[in-house]
Amino acid sequence: MMEWSATWATRAYLDALQLCNSHKRQYGSWRVQEPGSNEFVSALAAGMKAKLIVEVTSRASPSTIALAAAARQTGGRLVCILPEPDLDESKEVISNSGLKDQVEFRTEDPSKLLPYYENIDFSLVDCKDENYARLLKLLDVNPIRSVVVANNLVGDKEGLGGYVMRNDEKVAVRSLKHPIGKGMEVTMICKDDETNKRLGVGGHRSRKRNKSKWVAKFDEESGEEHIFRVPQVDLFWN
Repeated sequence: MMEWSATWATRAYLDALQLCNSHKRQYGSWRVQEPGSNEFVSALAAGMKAKLIVEVTSRASPSTIALAAAARQTGGRLVCILPEPDLDESKEVISNSGLKDQVEFRTEDPSKLLPYYENIDFSLVDCKDENYARLLKLLDVNPIRSVVVANNLVGDKEGLGGYVMRNDEKVAVRSLKHPIGKGMEVTMICKDDETNKRLGVGGHRSRKRNKSKWVAKFDEESGEEHIFRVPQVDLFWN
């Protein structure tokens, strides 16, 4: 099973940070933004070395840019499923970010399209879609190692949670809600010969805590140096 790559996570994090800030400046917000959910998912997807990344969204957004940055780091691809009317604008956003080679846009009905993608390593579903719960359940995740992110999980909305099928006792599943962005649930799935050894009584895992990594980033437009803490993700495969 592939190990977590802190180097890839850091590179994707910084790449997403720069690209997302450039996108925000282009669309009217010139100030460097605090890193948040977009950089987090980019680091997570790259750190776990995801090859097949799938996003269901209403249009290309900073999260799309962040996932494409992760795909560029891992040598993988991002499949972005979105409505037909927003295709041209979304293609322009990705092209302006220099990421068009990493993104495959699809405009079919996501409920019919998702079953065609098997063993997805990393997926993100925008929960603004009224059918988001059904879409989450349609994901064919990689049972060896995968992550499902439910984004924009506001109010009393619930994410994937316990909906992941556990037909194999060696498949460990855990969902965590993170107070970043507009609400996010991250579900992690892992299967290997060491799973049971890593799980304690009641399914709780003894955690190995890693120190956060601090990185400096110089913003050429403002002339300012910004210091950020790259989040360390507590994964089953750490």
